[in-house]
Amino acid sequence: MRKRRILPAALLLAAIVVAAGLYLFQPWRIFTSSTVIEDLPVAPAPASQSQGSAETPSTPSAGAAPSAGIASSAGPAPSAVAAPRELATGQLISHEHASSGTVKILELPDGSRILRFEGLDTSDGPDLHVWLSDAPVVEGTAGWYLFDDGRYLDLGSLKANKGNQNYEIPAATNLGDYTSVSIWCARFTVSFAAAKLTT
Repeated sequence: MRKRRILPAALLLAAIVVAAGLYLFQPWRIFTSSTVIEDLPVAPAPASQSQGSAETPSTPSAGAAPSAGIASSAGPAPSAVAAPRELATGQLISHEHASSGTVKILELPDGSRILRFEGLDTSDGPDLHVWLSDAPVVEGTAGWYLFDDGRYLDLGSLKANKGNQNYEIPAATNLGDYTSVSIWCARFTVSFAAAKLTT
């Protein structure tokens, strides 16, 4: 009778342990992947002031031939496109997972700033975030756990483990406080990849 009671309890406990392990580790993510491709943000430059100051040609007098040098239907010239300004850049190195790609901090024409991944390639995983950090970037296992030791700024969840992606940086952020970027697994407090920022 006692064995009959112990067996269901043991099975229930084992099921709870397995469910908790699946929730925490999400092992199926080893075999999953997603890609997000976002364009580099651009904005039209302000229209030239000279476009609004062109002289209006006078009406020719009766019998006079029109002036040959004036085009009466000329439209405004197309606006130029203002490109973002690069403030810092770095190359991702592998930490817990093999990773590659370029990181850029860009200032947009309107003064806002973004962090951009280009050619990102890392592993999928649970609860991945993009962090700005003041931690040094150290290769090997010694560098996996450093990024929550000091100052860091969470820019949000990683959108996908591959692609070109943009992440907004809050306007009040002092970029001088941060020297590195980490793709940080908050579930297990470990860095998947990191890059040292250089200006």
